[in-house]
Amino acid sequence: MAVRHAEQVRRVELDGGDVPLSGLLALPSDGGPPRAVLVALHGSGMAAGYFHGPADASTSLLSLAADAGYAALALDRPGYGLSARSLPHGQSLAEQARCVRAAVRAYADGHDTGAGTLLVGHSLGGKVALTAAATATPEDRLLGVDVSGVGARWAVPPDRLAALRHRPDPRLHWGPLTLYPPDTFRLARRFLAPVPAREAEEIPDWPGRYADVVRRIRVPIRFTFAEYERLWAWDPPALRELTRSLTAPLVRVDHEPDAGHNISLGHSARRHHLRLLDFLEECRARAAA
Repeated sequence: MAVRHAEQVRRVELDGGDVPLSGLLALPSDGGPPRAVLVALHGSGMAAGYFHGPADASTSLLSLAADAGYAALALDRPGYGLSARSLPHGQSLAEQARCVRAAVRAYADGHDTGAGTLLVGHSLGGKVALTAAATATPEDRLLGVDVSGVGARWAVPPDRLAALRHRPDPRLHWGPLTLYPPDTFRLARRFLAPVPAREAEEIPDWPGRYADVVRRIRVPIRFTFAEYERLWAWDPPALRELTRSLTAPLVRVDHEPDAGHNISLGHSARRHHLRLLDFLEECRARAAA
C-alpha cells in the first residue's frame, strides 16, 4: 500500500501567469477520464504535501480522490515551493487568487477536467480558495469550494494572534497530539516552510474582508470546523455571522469530531476527505442538472 501511495502522486509545474507554480498531481487510478478535478491549497507555513500525508497513506486526499475517479491537484501556493525563489515575500490574497486561477486554467489546457473544478482550501489556503471563487468566471468551470480551518471570526485576541507570527503555539495549530498518526510531526518537516512576509501581514485582516469576499461567490460552499479548532470561532453566534453574508446556492457547515486544526493530517482525515468527495459529487450533480 505504501508503494502505491508513493507512485500514484507525481510532481508537476504549471504556469501561474507571472510565476510558475509547483504541485502534486494524482490522476484516476483506473486510467480513465476524471469525473472532475479537485484543486487543493495548503495553509500558511506548509506546502502541497499537506494533502498527501506521509505518516499514514490513508490520510492522503490525493490518493483517495484518484481512487474515486477524480484528478487531484495540490498546488504549492505563490511564495512556496518552486515560486519561493521568485516570490520571496509572497503575494497578497488577491494576487494569489489570480495566480491560482491562471494555474488551474493552464492545467485545463492540457488535461481532461471532467465536469469542472472544486477548489479545496485549508486555513489560509481556504481564504485563497474563497477569494478565487469570488472572482471566478464561467470559463473557470468552478463547481464549488470546500474549506476547513477558516472562519469569519478569530477565536484568539489580536495581541495573541500577532505573537503567533513569531512564536507559533502547537496547541492552537495541532490540538492534542493523540489526534495524529505516529511520526506525523517528524515527517511533516518535509513540507513545512517559512511564511512569506506579505501573506503574514494580511493574516489578522480576514474578518474585515470576509463578508465582501463570500457574498460574491455563486457556487456551493462547504465549511468544516474540527472539534479542536482553536484559531477560529465556531460557536452558534460565530456560525450565524459566517453564513449571514453568503449568497451561494448551497451552503454546508460541518463539524469533524476527533480532529484538530490540521484536519487532513490526523486520524480523522479519511472521514473528512470522504465527506469532501461527497460534497464534490453533489456539486457535480447540481452542475449537470
